[in-house]
Amino acid sequence: MKIKCDYCGQMIDEGLDRCPNCGASISAVNRMASGEPKTIEELKQWYVAHKLPPEETTRFFIGKDIKEPKAFGIYKNSKGDFVVYKNKASGERAVRYEGSDEGYAVNELYQRLRAEIADQKEHSRGRSRSSSGNSSNQSVSGNFIRFAAIGIFIVTFAFIGMVSCVVGIFDKRLSEGYYRYKGNDYYYQNNDWYIYDLATDSWDYVWDESELNSTINSDTYRDYRIYDHDGSQFEDSSWYDAGSDDDDSDWDSDSSWDSDWDDWDSGGTDWDSDW
Repeated sequence: MKIKCDYCGQMIDEGLDRCPNCGASISAVNRMASGEPKTIEELKQWYVAHKLPPEETTRFFIGKDIKEPKAFGIYKNSKGDFVVYKNKASGERAVRYEGSDEGYAVNELYQRLRAEIADQKEHSRGRSRSSSGNSSNQSVSGNFIRFAAIGIFIVTFAFIGMVSCVVGIFDKRLSEGYYRYKGNDYYYQNNDWYIYDLATDSWDYVWDESELNSTINSDTYRDYRIYDHDGSQFEDSSWYDAGSDDDDSDWDSDSSWDSDWDDWDSGGTDWDSDW
């Protein structure tokens, strides 16, 4: 069966995620998992909820028509159409989508933002590894100070560990991990829920968590906890935060958005390429 690409108007085979003619995502494919924002306002709330840096740092502008170079954005124009754009380093604008489908437009920017978050996390981990490698070049006196500090930390953490064991007995917080509810698989992390989408073999943020939080809690979690999830592992998704604990709902508890790295001419976003 053939369907029409909303972006270039060409007829293509049903079931494709992207148009082979223009490369645009196919809106006829339901890529909107239950947790994804579908409106500009929901995308704004998602951005705030994940404690992302200010838009001047990330260069993602939601609901704004920014004319400056090096900017991603989405807004509603005077005709009532939704516009998704990227301003290149030269100031030239590339329009990714312009049309009446708000959900489709929001998803275009949402997916690009998620990709950028994943890139930032990977870059942050690379910096950590590089920093660790450079530490071997420290002077003897520096090493002595470092080892002395490590000794102090070991004693301190041993004490904290003993206290944590006692506190853990009385800790009623929900444990991080996989859960199954009403036939869907979920992952709980940093006080947030994520849902597995079988169709795309990927994980997405659950926007309305009220039912999950009211049903799955410290008293009932054993009824829903699973350990044998067969799909794409959440730990391999861009959402996973290996350094997190349940008290931190930041986008990445051990990283910050590196605007210098993302200054566009070295390993970050290539502003002059097609999006």
